Amino acid sequence: MRRVLAVAALLAAALALFLYARGSGPAPLTLTSVGTRYAVTVSIPRPTTGRVAAEVRVTSGDPHTVTLSTVMPGMGHATPEITADQRQPGRYAAEGELFPMAGVWELSVRLSGAAGEEVLVVKAPITE
Repeated sequence: MRRVLAVAALLAAALALFLYARGSGPAPLTLTSVGTRYAVTVSIPRPTTGRVAAEVRVTSGDPHTVTLSTVMPGMGHATPEITADQRQPGRYAAEGELFPMAGVWELSVRLSGAAGEEVLVVKAPITE
């Protein structure tokens, strides 16, 4: 009887841990890239497949436009560009489907301004 209760308690604990881990979701993702004209930090609070919100903080340079797109070279997948809206000086926000499936994506940030155009690329590991 004690063995049955011990096994039941162990199974209950394992189930609780599984449900907790499943519900917590992926950790926020912060990616930084520096180019010759611009430097950015991209923050994705919930890096998951499907629709996501991303914030681009421009730490060097003064772009007029900021767009995001992704490519998964190993699978031949790519997403269309999403234009980020300027929320305050140096801070841009974008929302859309950047990661259609889990895997390692190349996130491209295209910046265009008086200094010219530049594309900064960072790797974004997406697990869910």
